[in-house]
Amino acid sequence: MFPAWHLPDAWAVTGALMWLLCAPLALGLTRLLWSLRWRLSRDPRNPLPLPQGSMGWPLVGETLHWLVQGSDFHICRRRRHGNVFKTHLLGKPVIRVTGADNIRKILMGEHSLVCTQWPRSTRIILGPNTLVNSTGDAHKSKRKVLAKVFSRSALESYLPRLRDAVRRQVADWCARPDAVDVYAAAKLLTFRIAVRVLLGLRLDEERVVYLGAIFEQLMENLFSLPMDTPLSGLRKGIRAREILHANMEKIIAEKMEQEHHHEHLDAFDYMLSSAREHGHSLTIQELKETAVELIFAAHYTTASAATSLLLQLLCHPAVVRRLKTELDSEGLISPGDGGKGPRANLSLDKLSRLRYLDCVIKEVLRFLPPVSGGYRTALQTFELDGYQVPKGWSVMYSIRDTHETAAIFQAPELFDPDRFGPDREENRSSRFSYVPFGGGVRSCVGKELAQMVLKTLAVELVATCEWTLATEDFPKMQTVPIVHPVDGLHVRFTPNQPLR
Repeated sequence: MFPAWHLPDAWAVTGALMWLLCAPLALGLTRLLWSLRWRLSRDPRNPLPLPQGSMGWPLVGETLHWLVQGSDFHICRRRRHGNVFKTHLLGKPVIRVTGADNIRKILMGEHSLVCTQWPRSTRIILGPNTLVNSTGDAHKSKRKVLAKVFSRSALESYLPRLRDAVRRQVADWCARPDAVDVYAAAKLLTFRIAVRVLLGLRLDEERVVYLGAIFEQLMENLFSLPMDTPLSGLRKGIRAREILHANMEKIIAEKMEQEHHHEHLDAFDYMLSSAREHGHSLTIQELKETAVELIFAAHYTTASAATSLLLQLLCHPAVVRRLKTELDSEGLISPGDGGKGPRANLSLDKLSRLRYLDCVIKEVLRFLPPVSGGYRTALQTFELDGYQVPKGWSVMYSIRDTHETAAIFQAPELFDPDRFGPDREENRSSRFSYVPFGGGVRSCVGKELAQMVLKTLAVELVATCEWTLATEDFPKMQTVPIVHPVDGLHVRFTPNQPLR
């Protein structure tokens, strides 16, 4: 018999052993019940099974795996389960979809099979008055208003200030003796373009940098667990939005007072004019949320694409040489012109004549699309690739995976701008295999603006400077929430020698 003073130790050891034995069983049972809960949510009226896949752990699902693994999360599960699989992300059951035929059914099924519904954290942070969060008639009305904002005549009016902003940025890169983190610099450039060129807000550089940092905090928490607790990503995103709205309210009020005293110069002017034409009076809250959305459309994803553009130009000097030849044939290369050369009158017509540049931009967006996919919610149970998609489940269509696996693209793992040339079948038959801007009635309304920014940047870079990678190796790319270099893209720029 053990002495009495040994009994507490014995009970403690026994309790610890019991806990070690029971804890795994309890966790396993909890996960089993969680999986069963979603298996029972299938529509019994539909004979098709749910897609293969895992629902992860209770409440969090596979969200943590997704955030840590990035694109590898979807790649490994697609290889294991096929082009349609189930998972649980950001608090919702999700059917992940890849492939042109599957994407076509999703994008063309808007308002009948599916409706747009971004993750709850995204909806909360961006606000209910934004285009991405609106549906039905409200979406149609907002899209009509914004159609004028991104019309050809509007883009032509934005181009001079956009070109000047790009020119100053590239000149600044060339003037620096040390390497430039292109991703950080591109984010500042596109934020400056969004604030000054699109919104027409007259802010000093210090204010632009400050608000850019706040907006980045908003973006970093846009896809977070929908739990509004202290220190949570959702709370940080909401706080960033409140700061942005507080700073913009006074600026917007002042701009509205000046709006009648000049011609349309920026997207904000076009938006107010278009709203009046469609009989829609915009409240201050709507204006603040729309202003943030315009920045969202023109800033973060465009900075990602600009970084990817420069990365591919670094990797493919032969592409740069062909671009120089094309620019020279159009009289757009004039180093040392002090900003008064042929690029000073760059127009949309001149940009449209640069056919090889257009192919390069398209290939950058195919090879490294900034956004990995889009979100929808099933309005009814329907069939997809032999599986049922239950009513109420989220559907996430994959842009990146579709680009990488589309049969129409020859050697999709290679960067090849010529695939979009006039003589290639890939250029004529790539609908729904090539969807960097989505498609259907929810296609990106600002896609022409994004391409204009990328083309203008490419022209200025190729015409005025040389660049080399400042690190030993190319950076590893992360894809969540958008594609970007993990530790930045560090590049040294040098100006071209003036023509003699």
